[in-house]
Amino acid sequence: MADKKYGTEAIERAELEVWPNTTPERDYEVDMEFPEFTCLCPRSGYPDFATIKVLYVPEASVVELKSFKLYLNSFRDVAISHEEITNRIFTELDAALTPRALTVTGDFNPRGNLKTIIRVSSENSSGKDS
Repeated sequence: MADKKYGTEAIERAELEVWPNTTPERDYEVDMEFPEFTCLCPRSGYPDFATIKVLYVPEASVVELKSFKLYLNSFRDVAISHEEITNRIFTELDAALTPRALTVTGDFNPRGNLKTIIRVSSENSSGKDS
């Protein structure tokens, strides 16, 4: 068997990394877009393609961008629904960052002539403490 490529190894070790917010006194938005997201359909095993969009207002921490890219790439061989993956990304970012506000959007390419957009936001999340 051939040796693994360095990118494959990096993705296997992927973990969200956070850094201190150097301007915590100010409300500002971090807007990230990952247009090459892939995962697998849990029913057929065929690949699903999406653009994952994240918009957040940091509190004490910001996400390190390379770790976020590798984290998202770690789902490429995971069989998971559109709804579950979007909610999972939201939950894991929310736990890592505890941001002032967070929205995660999974904008999935059409499959079977049906386009799906899943949006999870701290403004409408029942899992968020009041």
